[in-house]
Amino acid sequence: MRVEVARYAGVCYGVERALKLAQEAAAGGGPVHTLGPLIHNPQAVQALTAKGVETASALDEIDRGTVIIRSHGVDPAIIRAASDKGLRVVDATCPHVSKAHEAAESLMREGYSVVIVGEADHPEVEGIMAHAGGSALVVEAADELPERLPSRRVGVVVQTTQSEQRLAEVVAALAPRVLELRVHNTICAATAKRQESAAELARSVDVVVVVGGHNSGNTTRLVEICRAVNPRTHHVETAEELDAEWFAGAQSVGVTAGASTPDEQMRGVIAAIERMR
Repeated sequence: MRVEVARYAGVCYGVERALKLAQEAAAGGGPVHTLGPLIHNPQAVQALTAKGVETASALDEIDRGTVIIRSHGVDPAIIRAASDKGLRVVDATCPHVSKAHEAAESLMREGYSVVIVGEADHPEVEGIMAHAGGSALVVEAADELPERLPSRRVGVVVQTTQSEQRLAEVVAALAPRVLELRVHNTICAATAKRQESAAELARSVDVVVVVGGHNSGNTTRLVEICRAVNPRTHHVETAEELDAEWFAGAQSVGVTAGASTPDEQMRGVIAAIERMR
């Protein structure tokens, strides 16, 4: 059974940067908290906890020390509140997410009704919403667009881990319904590359294994893309979740991983699959 790894897979620059900032903060001593999970990868978060980086669900849980703004970004009011409490703030927001924040704020200031293509309950989208003034319309697909749009001047921004296809479908549905449409494609280049290479891999192998947090939006998107091409697609966080029955009769297995998946996690899954030969 041949194991093939996607051309682009695993941890991206934004996640590497966030992990590095958190580790540096932990090495500096004193209480260190992330505001929510730093990234959507439970194993990586557990590793940080072992180094003294705790996870807080809200700012009022942190009395002193350092607070790390996670890679998904937050409402800027939260950063101001943290500073007002006397906390040291380390902003680990992914630079690509920051660009989405800037785009949403720019559209709002120029008088556009902002449409965010993304998951309404995802922390990244919540941060983008705050930068859009808190009144943006969030849709995950074209069929979620309301019958009556907020205005005839619409600006679109997109969650960085969404697919190009989903963005294109929403834009195509909006175009004939508005007088002016401005689109900021804020999908991260690393995400796009991982999605393209995942689809390419899924077409060429018998079974696909996608490695990453079950709570990770970008990993879930890879699963959806691969499964649309190859029904024998499976999503795991660790090697312990692998099932030998998945590979029955398979001559080739493709492995890819979300942008929030550390390399050692992906390597562990690959090694376990290879032992099944």
